Amino acid sequence: MTKGGMESVEVFTTEGKGRGLKAQKEFLPGDVIFAEPAYAAVVFDSLTHVICHTCFKRQERLHRCGQCKFAYYCDRTCQRAAWLNHKNECSAIKRHGKAPTENIRLAARILWKIEREGSGLSEGCLVSIDELQNHVDSFGEEEKKELRTDVESFLEFWPPHCQQFGMQFISHIFGVISCNGFTLSDQRGLQAVGVGIFPNLCQANHDCWPNCTVVFNNGNHEAVRSMFHTQMRIELRALNKISPGDELTVSYVDFLNLSEERRKQLKKQYYFDCTCEHCKKQLKDDLMLAVKTGESKPSADTVKEVIQLSKDTLEKINKARMEGHYHEVVKLCRDCLTKQEPVLGDTNIYLLRILSIASEVLSYLQMFEEAADYAKRMVDGYLKIYHPNNAQLGMAMMRAGVTHWHAGLIEAGHYAILLITHGPSHPITKDLEVMRVQTEMELRMFQQNEFMYYKMREAALKNQKIQVMPEPSNENAPSLFHKKE
Repeated sequence: MTKGGMESVEVFTTEGKGRGLKAQKEFLPGDVIFAEPAYAAVVFDSLTHVICHTCFKRQERLHRCGQCKFAYYCDRTCQRAAWLNHKNECSAIKRHGKAPTENIRLAARILWKIEREGSGLSEGCLVSIDELQNHVDSFGEEEKKELRTDVESFLEFWPPHCQQFGMQFISHIFGVISCNGFTLSDQRGLQAVGVGIFPNLCQANHDCWPNCTVVFNNGNHEAVRSMFHTQMRIELRALNKISPGDELTVSYVDFLNLSEERRKQLKKQYYFDCTCEHCKKQLKDDLMLAVKTGESKPSADTVKEVIQLSKDTLEKINKARMEGHYHEVVKLCRDCLTKQEPVLGDTNIYLLRILSIASEVLSYLQMFEEAADYAKRMVDGYLKIYHPNNAQLGMAMMRAGVTHWHAGLIEAGHYAILLITHGPSHPITKDLEVMRVQTEMELRMFQQNEFMYYKMREAALKNQKIQVMPEPSNENAPSLFHKKE
């Protein structure tokens, strides 16, 4: 089955896995298999005043909707583009007296679209909203209770003059949101800022070692002529060569977890047992639990003790980060690393997690030399574990490159991964290209006259506000699908 703009893929059904997507032609690494606009999308409750409700970019100054005083936009262009989806929401918020939660707002936007267009196949969609999996029957007692609360809140918000839907269908929509909501990120790809429904993407099955990745593209409304504007969308991109007839897979969870942990997470959040090769054969688990080898190999008891210490430290770190006590985080990381280094191997996930936090927080505190050392060790470990074109690996390498540059350590960056996962026109890739050109220029200058290089760099940094690294987030990097916790 193919439909408008989706000729390169088809939906197929297999026993045990249900529907999936299959390639109709050959794709090479970095190829966009398809791009899909959101069926409906909303900004997270906590960020409604700092993120544009149309393109989901973070902006310093946003225009507020004069009617509901709730929605914010980059400019009049984004506001006009939003009106079709915001019109009903705007009057409903005014009538209700306040905006409801993100889940209620997303369900309402979906149902207003169904009211306008019907629940059949929309243009460019391979499946209808009716056909999307909701897993309501698999919900536990707590999830069922949350579902009932959401339905009640929705009915209070939903205007009486709009089309009325049955309780079962409203519950179906909330189930779809719970199981298929896709995480939307800001233009830098570093923070999750919203959630959307993309029906075609929902058909792609999970594999812990997938052949595709998904990147969120905020679109571009900056061109003077609207004919050159691009729409907010997700892009499904090939990670390696894909042949006609191959199933297209994505990973719903970060690979940097033991196979047992990934399977538990997938079962809890998406209600299926992962049977991918990496889980069945527990591939890479040995690397993720690596310990020091050689004459002074640590005892099993010592390893167990250090891993427990690492888990306890990670809990303390999370608490300190939540409270903004970043110097305390650095102390906890240093103390933990002192205990880990003689015992754990360089690919052990507990060591890598501490290295990642240490490099991020030290960069924020502008202690770049120490941060650069930790970032390099983290990336060296990641390279042995992740798929060579994994987006998380690419982002880690990008952050390590920025940290090294701030530390005055001039080296060519490894940006090839992000060219495949994000493409050359993505804001992250454009920023990195500017940095790559600058780094190469500095490297040539450094090689020609090291003394003059340091003098010029020092003068430049005095006259230019130093680029402060983003404040460390207590959240993990945005995951693929947004699951309501």
